[in-house]
Amino acid sequence: MAFPQADTLAPIVEKIAEQHHLDVETLAVKPAGAKTRVLIAVDGDTRPDLDLLEIVSKQISEAFDAAEDRGELRFGNQEYALEVSTPGVDLPLTLARHWRRNQGRIAVVVVEGKKQRFRIGALNDAEDAVMAIETKGKTLTSSPRPLVEVSGATVDVEFKQPPAAELELAQAPFED
Repeated sequence: MAFPQADTLAPIVEKIAEQHHLDVETLAVKPAGAKTRVLIAVDGDTRPDLDLLEIVSKQISEAFDAAEDRGELRFGNQEYALEVSTPGVDLPLTLARHWRRNQGRIAVVVVEGKKQRFRIGALNDAEDAVMAIETKGKTLTSSPRPLVEVSGATVDVEFKQPPAAELELAQAPFED
């Protein structure tokens, strides 16, 4: 019997995530030898800590067991490993919430075929544009960037403390 696929498990996972004000960013079912791995990444406007991830993981496991007892899911005799985590920095910034949650960080984007970097500022009220904070020479600038104009956006990891002026500008309200 085939192991349930991600689209079958999604309603159960999404319901539990919503109860904790979290979004399901990824849900994948991957065969791994004798076991199957169920990989779930959740995130929220308040980043979940390890304690919350443990609670969510336990609730998902219990919900899977209950659905199997009711005959709604069939795991058969196959064991599975449930892994609940937060998305890594390699999660593409494709939705407004991704940009909002990474405010103050550096984004690497492609605009008109060219790779660019800028610090992520505030989103506008419609959540369709972000303030791009850039240092050009010794000048710090901010300009609105429509989200539809950027593609392939990801977060770039910084290993040093960002300049205070950049962070301050990144936290400022969106101004057109």
